[in-house]
Amino acid sequence: MPPKVTNKQKAGQVRIIAGQCRGRRISFPAVVGLRPTGDRLRETLFNWLAAEIRGAHCLDFFAGSGALGLEAASRGAAKVTLLEYHHAAARALNDNIERLGLKSVRVFNDDALNWLHHRDLDARPFDIIFLDPPFDSTLLASAVAVLARQTTLLAADAMIYIEAPARQTLDFIPASWQLHRHKTAGDVTCHLYRVPADPLTN
Repeated sequence: MPPKVTNKQKAGQVRIIAGQCRGRRISFPAVVGLRPTGDRLRETLFNWLAAEIRGAHCLDFFAGSGALGLEAASRGAAKVTLLEYHHAAARALNDNIERLGLKSVRVFNDDALNWLHHRDLDARPFDIIFLDPPFDSTLLASAVAVLARQTTLLAADAMIYIEAPARQTLDFIPASWQLHRHKTAGDVTCHLYRVPADPLTN
């Protein structure tokens, strides 16, 4: 069942840093585990992706507030898919997309791993995937395991961004994923991996 909303959680807003929606704010509801990526880390990430983002097909695996996926769309990504399990958060994402006029973005109110099983195998693979699940869950390891088995989801030399608690050991990352960038800010760490094309499939 979806995460519960509690009185301890607070609704909030984050601003889009750059691109066509620069300075605009997106709202998100009070949902347990929903923790938008901060401005500084987002700015760092999209500086890393500056040469990759325009025209890219992006997947925000645990969209939450939509801070990563909507930032990507604002900066010129050709298509952005947002996966969000919680109904209230998914509704807020659709509201933000409509208000911002971002026609390149689509929201699926579904469990991310379940969505993969029903995805059109002939759909274009993703160039960039964002993985930023709730920190107190085991979803990150599960998502990485699924992505490692995918043959149609990732484009050649796809980029995968992971945000996790600094204390977490990422010993489940496949050996074939190449660490491209890394940064720790307080109790949060972020990694950007490149997944090399498999020569056997090209």
